[in-house]
Amino acid sequence: MFSNSMISLTTAVFALSALTTAAPRNMDERTQSRLSLTEQLQLADLTAERYALLPNDSDFVYDYNKSDTGLADRKSFPALEGLGGSLAIADFPPCSMAALHIHPRATEIFLVVSGNIITEMIPEAGVLTANGTQRVIRTELKPQQMTVFPQGAFHAQINPYCESAQAVAAFTSDNPGAGFVVPQTFALTDEFVEPSFGGIIKGEDLEKVRHAIPQAVVFQMDECVKKCGAHKKA
Repeated sequence: MFSNSMISLTTAVFALSALTTAAPRNMDERTQSRLSLTEQLQLADLTAERYALLPNDSDFVYDYNKSDTGLADRKSFPALEGLGGSLAIADFPPCSMAALHIHPRATEIFLVVSGNIITEMIPEAGVLTANGTQRVIRTELKPQQMTVFPQGAFHAQINPYCESAQAVAAFTSDNPGAGFVVPQTFALTDEFVEPSFGGIIKGEDLEKVRHAIPQAVVFQMDECVKKCGAHKKA
């Protein structure tokens, strides 16, 4: 049997909880108008209440034909908010590479739809080969083949061929994020970069490297382009 004091305490806790969760519903219109749709969805008391914020069937359709980024996440496709997933379509022109990167908040499942793509992935520190060196997992994917990049793992994809390729990437977060390893490393001051590379890059050479680093997510490789150009003319 619960004591009267325990019942009173329990009642008070539930009452306080109700007041807390009810707050978003009681926001004034001016405050609510300043919130993005994604923020309003985050503040909904119940999942069922989110549907009132997405009243149109078209709110549940994401058109990659009109996408600027090729990524449907909670910002570009608010219907994903709170569902723990997102999806990208990636086009790889001939001789292109997706920069070495990580996803800090998601595991990536990478499926090739057309063409052929080579991937390399570096697991966390301590995952070694039999020779004691850092293990690098390399895959050569054809259509209908997939691989996986665990959350936080360094990885890159490359299409070294003269034909285009396309892939689909699914993420285990509606906000996977991305960190680009090389440009972000060289964004550090010289004090940190120089010793990180054993002092072999410094001064003017370091600035040349900074300016030469591709800033695009997917970029083409000059030598391969020259090869494919000659190949296409043959």
